[in-house]
Amino acid sequence: MQRDESDKERLAAFGYRDVEADQKPRLVRDLFGRVAGRYDLMNDLMSGGIHRLWKREMVDWLAPRPGQSLLDVAGGTGDIAERVLTRVGPGAAGPVVVCDLTPEMLQQGRDRMIDRGRIGAPIAWLCGDAEALPLADRSVEAYTIAFGLRNVTHIERALAEAHRVLKPGGRFLCLEFSRVVLPLFDRLYDLYSFRALPALGAMVAGDREAYLYLAESIRRFPDQATLVDLIGAAGFGQVRYRNLSGGIAALHSAWRL
Repeated sequence: MQRDESDKERLAAFGYRDVEADQKPRLVRDLFGRVAGRYDLMNDLMSGGIHRLWKREMVDWLAPRPGQSLLDVAGGTGDIAERVLTRVGPGAAGPVVVCDLTPEMLQQGRDRMIDRGRIGAPIAWLCGDAEALPLADRSVEAYTIAFGLRNVTHIERALAEAHRVLKPGGRFLCLEFSRVVLPLFDRLYDLYSFRALPALGAMVAGDREAYLYLAESIRRFPDQATLVDLIGAAGFGQVRYRNLSGGIAALHSAWRL
């Protein structure tokens, strides 16, 4: 849906709906609060476990170093943080901050780390907004966001915040659903997204609307090339991307100049 210029700051996309921009964070927080307990299970079911390969690819491209400080935004259940700790070794890991808008998601992440015996892991769990991060300027060496940029109110503000908190020479990595690039596969993916996903969400998470929102929000998110331009406009350099699974997801990489 096209908006008038006067609506661009006042309205924000919430799936196929346009809502008042100041209401979107509450809607997103409520949605993820409802599904937090089944979030990881749903990721496995709806992707056939492929999301784990995508996240491994993300950490491979990040190539975390011992002692490197990391901010993982929208990282509620701790998937990326745990993978980074495993890669460098808990004793060699630098400080890791997991920041998420939804307290219930953070609770899931903390509980999972405890269940897996990572009580002493160097992770700080922080409830915060990607568009107003409660961190100092130039305070982290790496910034990751997996399947979270699509849910912010203003993508440009979230990217500006990523640039602000990164140290010069810091790394930015975004994993997000994107545009399918394989001929004919896009039609099959649409059928799966709008029919199977909501039905699965209703059956497993008890929330059909949350997973209908997922499908709709993917369609309204910028495509790969447009996101490259947005990241560059935020002041990042060496912006590149890799398509994953034919463009179902894409990894965008950039550096803080």
